Amino acid sequence: MKYHLKRHLRRLATERPYQIIAGSAAALVLAGGTGAALTATDDAPTRQESTAAVAELGSRLGDTASRSEARIAVPSPSASPSASPSASPSASPRRSPSASPTAKVADPDTTRKATPKPPSSKVLDYDYQAQTTYYYCGPAAVRNALSATGIERSQDTLAVALGTTEMGTNSAEDTTRVLNQQVKGDPYRTRMIPGTATKAQIDRLQADVVNAVRNGRAVVSNVVGDATDTNGGWHSFPGGHYIAVVGYQNDGRTVRIADSADPSLPAYWISTIDLANWMATRGYSA
Repeated sequence: MKYHLKRHLRRLATERPYQIIAGSAAALVLAGGTGAALTATDDAPTRQESTAAVAELGSRLGDTASRSEARIAVPSPSASPSASPSASPSASPRRSPSASPTAKVADPDTTRKATPKPPSSKVLDYDYQAQTTYYYCGPAAVRNALSATGIERSQDTLAVALGTTEMGTNSAEDTTRVLNQQVKGDPYRTRMIPGTATKAQIDRLQADVVNAVRNGRAVVSNVVGDATDTNGGWHSFPGGHYIAVVGYQNDGRTVRIADSADPSLPAYWISTIDLANWMATRGYSA
């Protein structure tokens, strides 16, 4: 009997902690039963009764251990769902830093800057020279215009380039071509006024003069017929004539003329409207 009791206690010592308490209680019962059995060794019915009680108690302890294991293996239904961080419905997803909208900043290098307004009046610094022959008005006008850009050419040299003869210089197409040969960047363009000047052509002339003079270039005009300047002076060239426009005032409504025909009157002012009509059937280089 002692041998069986020791073996049972060793087995209980190796069980889970929750079985040790039950095993201790069983050991007390067994010890009590064993003591009772030892005090009545001659009473066979008593020993059998005690043995049966121990067997029944062992069976109950085994059932209790099985139920305890089952309770431990199955999670408790009362477990809080907040135990798992991902299971919480109130948890808000973390926003990626790239999801945040960024304010657009204007690039100072690419920001379009407003074009400064040209001065209301400007006259170029140029070197005037009267024409050396009666038919050199074309070469003289081109020469005076080039002097405003710091380019010095003789009238004879320019006459050759222009194809000037005793009949004069053919058209504004020639003055445009030669001016672009001398001025870097080919800035000149020919504008023709085939008939009576229209408002659009007058506005174009005004803008062209302001733009050219603002950029340090004079305009060469091919005129024909009569015109009156702002001082009342009368200028008549029935066969045609070339003049240089070297300045403007009143935002280009009035222009400054450098005229090589008469050295006693080298320059005068004329309205842009009158200049446009003076160039009717001809044109200009600007």
